[in-house]
Formats: sequence, structure tokens, C-alpha cells
Amino acid sequence: MDYREEMKKLRDYLNEQGYLYYVMDAPVIPDYEYDRLLRQLEDLEAAHPEEITPDSPTQRVGGRILEGFTPYAHEVPLESLQDVFDGEEVAEFCQRMEQALPHGVAYSVEPKVDGLSVALEYRNGVFVRGATRGDGRVGEDVTENLRTIRSIPMTLPDKLPRLIVRGEVYMSRAVFQQINDEREVQGQPPLANPRNAAAGSLRQLDPKICAQRRLDIQVFNLQLSDGKTFATHSETLDYMASQRFRVIPHKVMEKTGDVQKEIAWINEHREEYPFDIDGAVVKVDNLSDRTVLGSTAKFPKWAVAFKYPPERKSAQVLDIVVQVGRTGVLTPKAVLTPVRLAGTTVTNATLHNQDYITEKDIRIGDTVLVQKAGEIIPEIVEVDFSKRPEGTSPYLFPQNCPVCGAPVQRDEDGAAIRCTGAECPAQLLRNITHFASRDAMDIDGCGPAVIQQLIDKKLISNAADLYALKAEDVAKLDRMGEKSAENLIRAIEKSRGNDLGKLLFGLGIRQVGEKAAKVLSAHFQTMDALLSATEEELTQIPDVGDVTAKCIRDYLTSPQALDLIGRLRQAGVNMKSTLQQVDQRFAGQTFVLTGTLEQFDRKTAQSMIEARGGKVAGSVSKNTTYVVAGEAAGSKLKKAQELQIPILTEADFSRMLE
Repeated sequence: MDYREEMKKLRDYLNEQGYLYYVMDAPVIPDYEYDRLLRQLEDLEAAHPEEITPDSPTQRVGGRILEGFTPYAHEVPLESLQDVFDGEEVAEFCQRMEQALPHGVAYSVEPKVDGLSVALEYRNGVFVRGATRGDGRVGEDVTENLRTIRSIPMTLPDKLPRLIVRGEVYMSRAVFQQINDEREVQGQPPLANPRNAAAGSLRQLDPKICAQRRLDIQVFNLQLSDGKTFATHSETLDYMASQRFRVIPHKVMEKTGDVQKEIAWINEHREEYPFDIDGAVVKVDNLSDRTVLGSTAKFPKWAVAFKYPPERKSAQVLDIVVQVGRTGVLTPKAVLTPVRLAGTTVTNATLHNQDYITEKDIRIGDTVLVQKAGEIIPEIVEVDFSKRPEGTSPYLFPQNCPVCGAPVQRDEDGAAIRCTGAECPAQLLRNITHFASRDAMDIDGCGPAVIQQLIDKKLISNAADLYALKAEDVAKLDRMGEKSAENLIRAIEKSRGNDLGKLLFGLGIRQVGEKAAKVLSAHFQTMDALLSATEEELTQIPDVGDVTAKCIRDYLTSPQALDLIGRLRQAGVNMKSTLQQVDQRFAGQTFVLTGTLEQFDRKTAQSMIEARGGKVAGSVSKNTTYVVAGEAAGSKLKKAQELQIPILTEADFSRMLE
């Protein structure tokens, strides 16, 4: 078979399987087989790049990093809807429609997805552009990010000259939970809610980040269609479904009472949708009638959005328990008498932190009003003090970690209270994952999935146990053969010789990031010297303030930390600085690296600057001394020019190093 035919056959087959998986939720081949065929197509495209087409599934992973988003003027405005809040207002809307349209009215009722509205444009059946709603008339071109959404078809069965559809981009509740679980392991703050997560993801300048967020879309309106006409809105929805869009569920009805019942039904079954909803939309179905009705200055007259109020119910606080998260933060929750709320039975509610409990004066035994925050997490809104039992007392956090017994400590800059234990079992996965990460001990192949299996099989109980692992034990893990096990053991062995700075960063000392760890390594040279340093001595070091110094001393004097460091020392892990300080020619100077350097990679250039007393920052500011600009330098170079900061070529930088 000719390679062109083979590539087309693979593209068509994989796109069909993608449609069945991402739109129809009915996969017919296993993930392994899909990935194998995708790799086959990638190899063919690498050999014949001139044959890559926009609809290839390989083009959905995100391309170049964008400098910014360009404005996009919507040919058909993306109008917002007038909100209504009760059944009476719905009845008034229907009455107005029936008076204006005496021949009879049919309504389409749909759930209102809580996401980010976008327009998708197709020419001759090929996706060419996508933009956010913006103010309804001008949005932002986010085409590259929208390409990463697997449920958006890149080509359509019908090749209309032009087609524009409108949809709502969202992050499913399941994906939202998975991402927050991953962020917790990595010590990152959780995403606030699915809507904000979707909006933030779609506006990432790096499409690869958007691709990792696994966004989805529900298409709910046909904005423009050249060469095809329709009589009703419901016909357009059916047509868009035939074009392989994921289309919003909808029902058509004629009576006001039926409309109100459908709105109530959607609310009662909202937990069954994979996406969050914040209401229901009622639209006149006939498109000619819509034209007759027209729009006000703000809204179309032929539709309203019914907004659901947050459901609140009473429950009694049976107990307050404290859980320790993977980052060491102590999180309180209230144990409640069971109550049915927003479609689920609620038995627990988040209490956030000590300040939240104190502010609302929540006590064990109280009767409280509970609602779901953002339709996801149950929380206590207020206390019914009239029902408070006698003899209750204010709730105070424990002074020691309920899991490992180590002292707890409140963040200097926030309300979080953390366990200070270096070997706390509750933080085990997160701590070892951080220890093995690239910027710490750089143990390739030792990610969260592998570490979780090692913990589950009781092969490790702290970071030092990694150095006692044997290849035959690792090979028995899921998805780990002999070769992978040998590679992991080699990576662990190699990490023994890392610089002290990488070890210090890997220990996860609060307030000590990668750069601070390097500074400590260069200054003290040995772990023993650092262990004996006082807070006063620590504060004499650049970039180490009072708070950081206290965190370092608290950590290095705790029994758990001393035990872990002792075990690592016994395992042969290097406890000395390997960075050779050349001189101090760059002392007090801050460099920013941008673009592609030919003679150095970023890490090497950074090490050379630091070995000469300088610092490397990730962004340009008025405190930047020099910007080293390589090929394809972007926004950092532009900002440096605006701030009149000296810009060095790679040749200039090399001369400064000589």
C-alpha cells in the first residue's frame, strides 16, 4: 500500500475511534490498540511531514507556545440570556411568547452548562478557527487550544462552505477530581471549581497544558450555515449531532406546565450529568418566530435562563474530625446526620480551617444549615444558635498531628496548619514523589504510580528505602518488566551522587525551593555544617529571611527529619556540595534566559551563572540585570526591551564567562 493511502486509512480509522470514545462514550477498541496505531501514524508523519493534515489525531496534543491571543470579531454575536429565578417568572415568559405568537409556541428546554462559551468555525467541513465569547461581539482566538479538545471534530461529514456553531467548554467533575488528586500529590494548590478550571485551561498560552486538562464541550446552537436551512432549533441540534458534535440534551414541549416540570426534572437529576450545571435554558424552538421576536439591547427576547438557587438543608454536627492531606495540611470536616442535598446523600461537610470554624462558631452538637459550594463540596453556611445544646465548647485544632504525632505548625502567611513530620504516613506518597522529581533527586521512572505500588506492597516506607530496592522486586510491579526495573535501579544508584542542593530540595523543607537549596549547598558545603547552623547564621545568607530560617531549623531539629537524613547517609547518599564555586563576578546580579541557546542548555547556563555568584530568574522585572536571548526569544525579550534592560547574545554571555 502507498504510504499516502496508509496514512489516510489510519487517520480515518483513528478519527472514527476517537468519535466513538469521546463523543458517543462507546469505545470499541482497547486503549492499547489505539495508542499502537497512533504511534504508527506518528512514525509515518515523521517520515513524510508534508503529508500531515489538520484533521490528523496527532495534531491534538498542542503545538507551539503562543505569544498571546488575538481578538476575534464574531460574525454572529454570542448573546447572553436574561435570568429568571422562579416558576412564576417562567410562566410570565411563556405568556409573553404566546401573546406574541398566537399561532402556538414550542419550547426547547436544555440544561445550562456551567463552563466557557465558544464559537467554532468550519470551512468546507474543516475546523479553521475557534474563539471565546468575550463580550459577545469580540472574543479571543483560542484555535490551538480548542484543537486539543477531543470531542470537537476537526472535519465534518458535510462540506458546507461555512458553518459556525456555539458550545460550552467544560471540565467534567471526574476529570476535575483526578487533576486535583494529582495536584495534591505534587504539592500544588487545588483548582477551585470545574468552571474556573476550564476557563483557565482554555486561556493557557501553552496548548500542551490545555491538552493535559482533558476539556470537553457541549454544542447548543447553530450560529451560521451556508447552503443549508432549518425550520426549528431542535432540527439544528439533530443536524449538529449528525455532524459528530457532542450536542446538549434537550426536550421540546408546548405547555408552560411541562416546561416548569422539565426545569424541575433537570434540577433533580443534575448529578447524572458529567458536567456542572447552574440552571436550565428555555428557548422558542421555531427559528422564524425568533426572527419576529428579535432582541433587546442586551438579550434575545425568545429565551431565558432559569438559575437554580443553591439547595440548603439542616443537619446536626455529630463530630469534628481532622484529616491530614498529602501536603501535610490538617483539614477539618464535620460529620453530619445524613441529609439529601442536590441529588446526593451528604454525611460530611468541609470546615476549611480553624479560622472558618472560629468565625462561624461551629461546635459539636450544633444544628447547621448545609449547602453544596459550587455544586460540588458540601459546606456549612450558618449555625442555628437557638438549637445549640448546653455544655458545648469552642472547637480547637489538635497541637500534634493525628497521624504521626509530630507537632503541627501554622503557616506564617495563611490559615493552613501543617504537620511538621518528615516521615508522616499521610504525606508519604507526596513526599517520596517530590524527593524523586526531576528538580530534586531526579530519579527517572519513579513517578506517583510506581511509588504508590511500592508503598502498597510495603517495599518502601520513606525516601531512604528507595536505595534498598532490588530490580527483581520492582519487576513484579504492574507495567514494569525487567528492563524498566533495571533502568529504575540505575536511576536510583545515579542519584546517590547528586549535589547536596538537590537533596535539600528533595527533603521538602518548607520555604526552601530549588534555588534556596542551591544557595544553602554552596554556602555550607556539607549537611553537617547546615545541621549545626543557627537561625541567626541562616539569616545572614542572601534569600534566607527570618521565616525561612525558622522553617529550616524546625525541620532539621525534628526527630523524624534527623532519622530520615541518617538513613539516607547510611544508604550512601551524598551529603556534600558538588558545585565548584569559580568566583563572585556575578554576585548581586540576576539573569533571565530566553529563547534557544546553541552552546548551552538552560541547566548548564544556569549552573555557570550560579557558580560565579549570580542568580537566574524565570521572569523579567526591574530587578533583572541581564537578559540572555537565544533564537526565537519571545515575550521576555520584548519586556526587557520595554524596561530597557541590557540584552546579551549568546556570544556576549560566553565572553562574560571567560
